[in-house]
Amino acid sequence: GDAGGGFGCISICEKREEKEFFPTTAQLLKHPLAFVALVPKDAALFAAGAIAGAAAKTVTAPLDRVKILMQTYGLRAGQEALKTGIGFVEALAMIGKEDGLKGYWRGNLPQVIRVVPYSAVQLFSYEVYKKLFGGKDGKLSVIGRLAAGACAGMTSTFVTYPLDVLRLRLAVEPGYRTMTGAALTMLREEGFASFYNGLGPSLIGIAPYIAVNFCVFDLVKKSLPAKYEKRAEATLVTGLVSATVATLLCYPLDTVRRQMQMKGTPYDTVLDAFSGIVAQDGVGGLYRGFLANALKTLPNSRLK
Repeated sequence: GDAGGGFGCISICEKREEKEFFPTTAQLLKHPLAFVALVPKDAALFAAGAIAGAAAKTVTAPLDRVKILMQTYGLRAGQEALKTGIGFVEALAMIGKEDGLKGYWRGNLPQVIRVVPYSAVQLFSYEVYKKLFGGKDGKLSVIGRLAAGACAGMTSTFVTYPLDVLRLRLAVEPGYRTMTGAALTMLREEGFASFYNGLGPSLIGIAPYIAVNFCVFDLVKKSLPAKYEKRAEATLVTGLVSATVATLLCYPLDTVRRQMQMKGTPYDTVLDAFSGIVAQDGVGGLYRGFLANALKTLPNSRLK
């Protein structure tokens, strides 16, 4: 196969006749990189995607922590009496003051670990839902594709959701230091159900986010002059615009989710949280941390 040629440094004359080419043990020892030739293409692509996803999460982790602190500031442990929010620069300074440089990456481990199972469940379940929503000829309509994508997103979110809650607790709650410690404390003090706090707004937001993202992407792409349509830069900008519009519409659900994930949250339902946040901070309270989130979008899209 061409996967081994050049990259594994094994010449074509070593290819055996009438048999599919596999490097011998001697060749593998002589050219260790030839092991790459044995990795199935799909597995290699998945691994590359997972590494890129983990790298993107790590690079943007400081912005993500700033965003989460801004979203949950009034509810942080020991701050129940505070009614005011915190600004972007204030949040940046607060992290450095409280935790030093490493504090900007506090809580990043669960979200990096989450990348692999989330992607795996999403890919597998998307194939299942494609068959479910496909027509008699097996072809998917646009609506079918959106439905399959939304259901796959919901499935992967549900399966990996405890890691998202752990990410929040480590990033925000002062008492937690390690992922294992946080998980055991939550289990002991709040029970298993606490790992699914805020699941409702997470699931509710997936379908509209995918639909808006898809529609805006399609509209922007069609409005571009023909000479720009197939350029990589145009696709990147179109993707950024569609993601920003979708995020703008769905962001309040993200703020609600984060506040519901907090220890001792006063909110039991999505409606409770919406009305509580608006009563305390106005509509602007639903958009706290939006700037940090928007800044996070660019490096994430470039790295993935």
